[in-house]
Amino acid sequence: MKRDIERVLISEEEIQKKVQEMGRQISEDYRDKNLLMVSVLKGSVIIMADLMRAITIPARIDFMSVSSYGNGTVHKSLKILKDLDIPLEGYDLLLVEDILDSGKTLYSLREMLRQRNPRSIRIATLLDKPERREEDIRPDYYCFQVPDEFVVGYGLDYAEKYRNLPFIGVLKPEVYSGK
Repeated sequence: MKRDIERVLISEEEIQKKVQEMGRQISEDYRDKNLLMVSVLKGSVIIMADLMRAITIPARIDFMSVSSYGNGTVHKSLKILKDLDIPLEGYDLLLVEDILDSGKTLYSLREMLRQRNPRSIRIATLLDKPERREEDIRPDYYCFQVPDEFVVGYGLDYAEKYRNLPFIGVLKPEVYSGK
């Protein structure tokens, strides 16, 4: 796997430091609130595990799995593959993602979840890639802004591979372009 990585963009140590910082900030911001952390599977499972351990206040967790579908690049709808197990009323919802890229899926998910009447919805993501944003959505918390490169590791994949790398790496173009 490592031979497919062009370079390490963010080290394991840098990630752990930033996740701890984000956990402290979330703990402060959600003190005296009813925090429900929702991991958007599959990519966010690693950041979710580390972030929930960095949070020092009571919090519930749940998981969702969704996919977007439409024709070609036109975003049409959101398909729920695994829904939440609990109702959202009375919760301050924190959506946890691995990367905020185009924003299409997360924008649709946030709008859908608003209809379930949580007290608030915020977004925490490991990586923010604003250059590719197509929807008006920004993370409330993020660890790193990254350039428009193909990144993998720490939950992010290419063809379901590389998620288990402990760092964020830039994938060699020949790996994903088929050349």
